[in-house]
Amino acid sequence: MSKPPTRYRSEDEDSGRWNGFPFRQGDIVISTRSKSGTTWMQMICALLVFQTPDLPEPLSQLSPWLDHLVVPEDEVYARLAAQPHRRFVKTHTPLDGVPIDERATYVVVARHPLDMAVSLYHQGGNLDHDRIRALTNRPEPSGPPAPKPQLREWLLRWVDEDVSPAEEMDSLPGVMWHLSDAWARRLRQPNVLLVHYDDLLGDLEGEMRRLARALEVSVPEELWPTLVEAATFDSMKSRSDRLAPNAAGVLKDTAAFFRRGASGSGRELLTGDELARYHERTRRLAPPDLLEWLHR
Repeated sequence: MSKPPTRYRSEDEDSGRWNGFPFRQGDIVISTRSKSGTTWMQMICALLVFQTPDLPEPLSQLSPWLDHLVVPEDEVYARLAAQPHRRFVKTHTPLDGVPIDERATYVVVARHPLDMAVSLYHQGGNLDHDRIRALTNRPEPSGPPAPKPQLREWLLRWVDEDVSPAEEMDSLPGVMWHLSDAWARRLRQPNVLLVHYDDLLGDLEGEMRRLARALEVSVPEELWPTLVEAATFDSMKSRSDRLAPNAAGVLKDTAAFFRRGASGSGRELLTGDELARYHERTRRLAPPDLLEWLHR
């Protein structure tokens, strides 16, 4: 008898919304940590499914975030049930919190955790927290918010923070658990695919072709240049009003969501000793072969 999925919850997410989800043949589940290439992978899947950059709806409507509490569950389920095309669903839940269905393919995108954390820090300032609070029916804070630390100080705290992955999915332990679980599954579950953010940066076309093969999607050769160009950072940023994840209007600036699209910002902030501290911490949280792949 299989173990029931772990339930992951935060102020605006609940993986329990996956319970009873009616999968269909060919479904794609995009499972990432925040700011690790989620929207990028959603766009790549959209391009492979529709085979045109001219998507029929905004990306967040085509590929809803099922666990996000800012949109009612019934509305998300109804939207997915009405889609006639091959579905690709977003989640930030690790795979042990999502039903694993043999009819679906699970794509997990990994990014260097320090880069992901820096991007997460900047994303926090671009969110309309009052609107998120209203949409999730949370009470007003009782006092003024604590001042936000400077980026480098915040990053060092993030490296050292010792919390449960289930309580803080975007913590370093949460990131490493998400990836470690997927890393182990890829060997025994052929419908689990890992993609590295830096591979998308270094060989976007090659990775898109690899994904097409894994998803058994046939793309006419003459379409590849157009599809690859549409998945580049500059192209996506130029269409931020259609591609940024802003279905409920929770972003202050959709263009700012596409901030840098590069690697190295986390490592640039830390000294050699601080980087060594980070690597020592990750060695306690993940297997060495995963870390070699992740940090290369």
